[in-house]
Amino acid sequence: MDKFSKPVAEWTLPEPTDDWNQRQANTFSDQIAGWLKEVPGHYLQIVESLIVIIVLILIHIIAIRIVYKKIDDPVVQYKWKKKLGYLLSFFGFLIIGHIWFEGVGSLTTFVGLVSAGLAIALREPLVDIAGWVFLLWNKPFDVGDRIQIGDIKGDVIDIRLFKFSLLEIGNWVHADQSTGRIIHVPNHNIFRDAIANYTSEIDFIWNEIEVVVTFESDWKKAKQILQEIANEHLKDFVEDAEAQTRRAAEHYLIHYHHLTPIVYTEVVRDGIKLTVRHLTKPRHKRNTSQMIWEDILDRFNKAKDIDFAYQTTRVFQNKFEGKPNLRRGK
Repeated sequence: MDKFSKPVAEWTLPEPTDDWNQRQANTFSDQIAGWLKEVPGHYLQIVESLIVIIVLILIHIIAIRIVYKKIDDPVVQYKWKKKLGYLLSFFGFLIIGHIWFEGVGSLTTFVGLVSAGLAIALREPLVDIAGWVFLLWNKPFDVGDRIQIGDIKGDVIDIRLFKFSLLEIGNWVHADQSTGRIIHVPNHNIFRDAIANYTSEIDFIWNEIEVVVTFESDWKKAKQILQEIANEHLKDFVEDAEAQTRRAAEHYLIHYHHLTPIVYTEVVRDGIKLTVRHLTKPRHKRNTSQMIWEDILDRFNKAKDIDFAYQTTRVFQNKFEGKPNLRRGK
């Protein structure tokens, strides 16, 4: 008789096997673990990485909520949020890196890979630290110096591990005076840009004041007046500059023949240009120029045979003007 022709009551189920009994005895978590073991290795790593990321995000959210409840200052809240983000990202990088590189080899191999990655990713911060060491060791400038690096000029007000700060001068403000802005410059810029120090070894710079008088003026008298004014204002400074130059010559090949003010003569389009070249302290440049200019204005105003020249349109009648022997049509 065929088994399907038997009454339903007589049907019997097959006896359970040992393998089936074993599977039934396993817990749900054991079944999940067994399933994961059957998943290819890279799938398992992806799942573990996602779990790590989710856990870190939850930790970040919970920590931020605690901070926001304890602290009311928005600035402090922002700083805490950024720092927690950096910290958790770092730990996440280490944990996920360990998950993916566990089969590569020993811990030393993993640390080497992490170090190489950090060296590439954090190249500029590492160079910033090298720049900080260079600043401490070689001292191209120090706090209080006035410097120019690249297109930025200012007084150094702070030097730190990753950056130094300048109180900016110049820019839209004339005569190298402060703009009031603080500029933060990464330390690695000292290896890339030229550095000009106004005040390190020699606390003076050369400055020039250009005065243009008309061709008809007594330019020799004007030159003598300018020389007298410059000598009067700068006589006390020359001795100090000479002493500084002698000290600087011990470290650098610096040699000046004359440090006293001098006036140069030059013919330009609008008249005769008299240039006062003189020394001044970098932070006193504008005040020194102002005092010299005020005296120039007073002395030239009293001189009847000296006039300032400026851009004008002039008609020269050769028949009546100029030297007699050079006049035409007469």
